Amino acid sequence: MDKHMNLQQIIDRLNLTVLTDPRNFGEIQPEGGYTSDLLSCVMAGAKNNYLWITLQAHLNIVAIAALLDVAAIIITENAKPDPATIAKANEQGVILLSTSKQTYEIDGKLWEMGIHIQE
Repeated sequence: MDKHMNLQQIIDRLNLTVLTDPRNFGEIQPEGGYTSDLLSCVMAGAKNNYLWITLQAHLNIVAIAALLDVAAIIITENAKPDPATIAKANEQGVILLSTSKQTYEIDGKLWEMGIHIQE
């Protein structure tokens, strides 16, 4: 699998919906991934330029993502952020992506695509 997969390729392969303003996703190369719905766990475990996979869709995810400078948040299981959350994400430069797929399926597909945890 391609270890240097960019965010646009990931969006295309997983058929993700972009919720925030368009950017040059081809220039963003996630370095790993982290999955949790518990914000304190994300703060401790996620790293800069990681993909964060969660079914949370409230405003607090934007603050955590901005603090950690994650590559993007993939919101799973048809969870939908409200317009204020999307606006805040745009303001903070946080990319929000969504899918109807379950978190477990997205994790597995990302792993198969070479998006692993960096130790």
